[in-house]
Amino acid sequence: MPGRPRLNEEPLQGAAASLLNGLGVLEAFSLGKPVLGVTEIAQKVNLHKSTVSRILTGLANAGYVERDEETGRFRLGLGLIALAGPLLADLDVRRAAHTDLEELAAATGETSAIVVWNGAEAIVVEEIPSPHQVKHTAAIGTRYNQYESSSVRVFLAQLPFDAVEQLLEAGRITHSAESGADGDYRGHLAVVREQGYAVNDGFSSFEEVGVSAEVRDFRDQVVGCIMLAAPRSRTGAVRIAAHVESVTAAARTVSARLGYRQRLNQPAGS
Repeated sequence: MPGRPRLNEEPLQGAAASLLNGLGVLEAFSLGKPVLGVTEIAQKVNLHKSTVSRILTGLANAGYVERDEETGRFRLGLGLIALAGPLLADLDVRRAAHTDLEELAAATGETSAIVVWNGAEAIVVEEIPSPHQVKHTAAIGTRYNQYESSSVRVFLAQLPFDAVEQLLEAGRITHSAESGADGDYRGHLAVVREQGYAVNDGFSSFEEVGVSAEVRDFRDQVVGCIMLAAPRSRTGAVRIAAHVESVTAAARTVSARLGYRQRLNQPAGS
């Protein structure tokens, strides 16, 4: 089947076979052949026309293909954009941020990272570690779901509050008395949204201080955040304030690179 590497040649059955058949049908479309009929697809993927027709019906219901009512032929649907959108945004923001992460780590002497959101967790997709022997680092792929995390709060601040409440009540976002919000999540997140950054001053771990600032793209959507992590032994109120300036400046630079244009009368940190 085109485009579907297999680790072995053992025959697949049931759901696994159906899944691969569906992916094979999607991969039959190309730049050269963006519109295909059932017979053409069946020939490409080596499946019976009735099987392909059933697969296309399911894919159309999910929005992954669209059927032209006049010709009966199919093309890829907009649902695929929504499916691939988070991955594309992650890759774009990671590439756009790399140089600024290096400069931020060099200027502050602390670990810098770019973090993205998967709907319930903040995920590290790139990191430049501090040059110091004592440092806080997180491997690429590290996930955060603590409300106390500065990156998590940056993303939660973009959500409708009822969605935030659902995540908290379901335990998908954990929280503690040391959250820094004193239970007033709505008010606290409103402040984070207004200023465009959040500070974790020992809320998740007494020994760690974190600062995160939102990164926006050309759609004015938050697609990630720049995060700085430092040990408490090298921080204090003055140092944290300096880190906030450095992190928000880096976030603005990355946002501009992604096409974001700051609105008039908007606070510089937003």
